Amino acid sequence: MPTRPFPLEPQPLHVPDEVLDDLRRRLVTTRWQPDAGNDDGYYGVRRAYLEELVSYWADGFDWRAAEREINAFEHYRVDVGGVPVHFMRKPGVGPDPVPLILSHGWPWTFWHWSKVAGPLADPGAHGGDPAEAFDVIVPSLPGFGFSTPLTDRPDMNFWKIAEVWHELMTGVLGHDRYAAGGCDVGALITGQLGHKYAAELHGIHIGSALKLTLFNGDRAWDFSGGAPIPSGLPADVHARILEMDRRFAVHLAAHMLAPSTLGHGLNDSPAGMLAWILERWAKWSDNGGDVERVFSKDELLTHATIFWAGGGIGTSIRTYANNNRYPWTPSHDRWPVVEAPTGITFVGHENPPGVHTSEERVRGFLESDRAAWYNHVNITAHDRGGHFIPWETPAAWVDDLRRTFRDRR
Repeated sequence: MPTRPFPLEPQPLHVPDEVLDDLRRRLVTTRWQPDAGNDDGYYGVRRAYLEELVSYWADGFDWRAAEREINAFEHYRVDVGGVPVHFMRKPGVGPDPVPLILSHGWPWTFWHWSKVAGPLADPGAHGGDPAEAFDVIVPSLPGFGFSTPLTDRPDMNFWKIAEVWHELMTGVLGHDRYAAGGCDVGALITGQLGHKYAAELHGIHIGSALKLTLFNGDRAWDFSGGAPIPSGLPADVHARILEMDRRFAVHLAAHMLAPSTLGHGLNDSPAGMLAWILERWAKWSDNGGDVERVFSKDELLTHATIFWAGGGIGTSIRTYANNNRYPWTPSHDRWPVVEAPTGITFVGHENPPGVHTSEERVRGFLESDRAAWYNHVNITAHDRGGHFIPWETPAAWVDDLRRTFRDRR
């Protein structure tokens, strides 16, 4: 079958020299606060490590080398209904590649998908079957990375982004049907596609299986809804609840309740921005206490520079508030809510309190009220791996996703 010509012209990424010069000036003039008594990180990111990273960012990190690696992929910029969209593409190599859109989360960038894009697009070159090739599309979420500036649509949230993605895939790129995958907020975007546009999707594969109502309600910033920790819990369950609270409480509350207040500071200070996102990369990845087991310094700073250069830190954070301000409402009343065939990948670092094995994770999901939301056809739990699944465990993600779409092309 002849390959249909791609309808857009590539636009390689290039951060202007003046942006990089301004970044370095801000880094070397950082005003450091005292951080006494924080050697154990109890109070947050340790100044000593942050200062080490900032120094390297200013005078060691080579963005141009990272940029060349990024530009080994195709890049495009389009306007979709007033929303600026940058996306990375890896063309499919096989007899009939299926279009696949992959959605990231926060504090992710499009580059978190870079390790899986090649194997998914060209399985034959990575020990797989060319018949399972995908034409891989990886956008920066509106207001993130290089999908900026987001000025005309300050209301973007996960279900509105799904509308943009559907128009990108069907209207701009002209696909009748496509596949979708996502993690974190990207899993909600993907779930919304599987809810509203199931008939136009081959299926979806997500890195979690949360209800699309996750951000609805007056206390959506608090997973507990203000409820106290129950008494009499086993010690390990109590400890896990506290650990999860420390991972997510300040993140959700700040992003949903005061995104612009936070954004003003982070948009002015690259050191401050790095501290805020570094804490998430460190706490959410399965790194055994050393973030550089998952992200090298160069990798950390590649992602950080994407956030900084695009000027999107504030608009990326606001997405959370918009998820709550503009609540999700269903497009139909059928069950399952997400009718598209759904594959799910769970990872050990995100096991809920009381769950210790992959078998328990799958069983817990199937026994929960979330299972009925999805037309789940392929559920896999892995003992290891953290929040950034396609970056931390790319081979597992590729295998899981391929299994979901096998016989569904």
